[in-house]
Amino acid sequence: MLEKLFRLRQNHTNVKTELLAGLTTFLTMAYVIVVNPVILSDAGVPFEHVFMATIIATVIGTLWMALFANYPIAIAPGMGLNAYFAYSVVGANDQISYEIAFGAVFVSGILFILLSLTPFREKLIEAIPDNLKYGITAGIGLFIAFIGLRMSGLIVGDPENLVGLGNLQSPQVILTLIGLGITIALMAMNINSALFLGMLITGILAFFTGHLSFEEGFASPPPNPEWFIFGSPIQAFIDVFQYGLYAVVFSFLLVTIFDTTGTMIGVAEQAGLMKGNKMPRVRQALLADSVAKTAGSIFGTSPTSAYVESSSGVAVGGRTGLTTATVALLFVLSVFFSPAISAVSGLPAITSPVLIIVGSLMLGAVSNIKWDSFDEAFPAFLVIITMPLTSSIATGIAFGFISHPLVKLAQGKGKTVHPLIYVFAVLFLLQLIYFPH
Repeated sequence: MLEKLFRLRQNHTNVKTELLAGLTTFLTMAYVIVVNPVILSDAGVPFEHVFMATIIATVIGTLWMALFANYPIAIAPGMGLNAYFAYSVVGANDQISYEIAFGAVFVSGILFILLSLTPFREKLIEAIPDNLKYGITAGIGLFIAFIGLRMSGLIVGDPENLVGLGNLQSPQVILTLIGLGITIALMAMNINSALFLGMLITGILAFFTGHLSFEEGFASPPPNPEWFIFGSPIQAFIDVFQYGLYAVVFSFLLVTIFDTTGTMIGVAEQAGLMKGNKMPRVRQALLADSVAKTAGSIFGTSPTSAYVESSSGVAVGGRTGLTTATVALLFVLSVFFSPAISAVSGLPAITSPVLIIVGSLMLGAVSNIKWDSFDEAFPAFLVIITMPLTSSIATGIAFGFISHPLVKLAQGKGKTVHPLIYVFAVLFLLQLIYFPH
């Protein structure tokens, strides 16, 4: 049944590999269950509400991706977007409550669904030049590797050089290095489940060395979710007009479109699922995010996005929706095990090695960039370097979209650029100037 539903043989995979890939992706992104409520609680949203809303939005989007798009790409509330919601939308304006802000997310989600039902986003993916696609893949890889290094403490902030080497005598750093060494050794031995086994072994070491404990137990009853925190769909639109939240809706919409599109392209490219310049079943994949975003706002969480951590499952061998179906199931189960998940996901030494190694694998896309052609190479370079330095996938994509037509025009090759690229170059320029993310 699973073979027929997810076309496992056609995608050169099997049930065991897909389940391991799903478990790996889940463990790598499980931190969202804890971190997202913590961030949104700064905007006044009750922790329990966001906890449930995070899981509900993730399950809806990820299951949609699994059943209708058959891709190993998980959907969950985006980290950058929740910070924008909490500190720029709600925190910066006393008149905007979190209820009103969730209404703005709902409105942008509805617009997102309408765009996903049109050929517009499909045409956008096809219009993106190959070198920008490779740059997006490599940039995401560098970004998540940097996240892993930073989370583990291997890299820390430095007042003179921005970043510097962390304390190598720190127990967390030592445990990360041990886990990284074990995982690298398993990778070198060509063990398919190397990433998962690396996390498992690191977790066991952390437990017996006293760095991982379950003081609050393993399980607890799930809190009751709330519906329509912003009142009603009509009220959401009224609030947008009444408080003039057009820029907020536009920012949520634009950033989500390109965050998700860029991540999907990067992960699909890594998995070898792109067919030439096209992404099969792209409309269903895009709908997964837009539906999850809308549903998430109803229950009380910030906009969702395709998760770059999905690349960890792809690296293990995940190629179909069975990977994401596994992720969705584990998120459902996590409702009952929030104390244990909080403990595991709160120890960066377990997940950081995976992010670092997966980042190195994705960075391999740079070999496909035409480095001998400046008009092709420089925009890709901007994408790659900007993503980790700004901690934003969308910003990296923006720099690529803006610079690509400019360089082409300077070389007299303006006619080779797809018209959509010009349109979004202007939109991205306006977004960076007036609504920076």
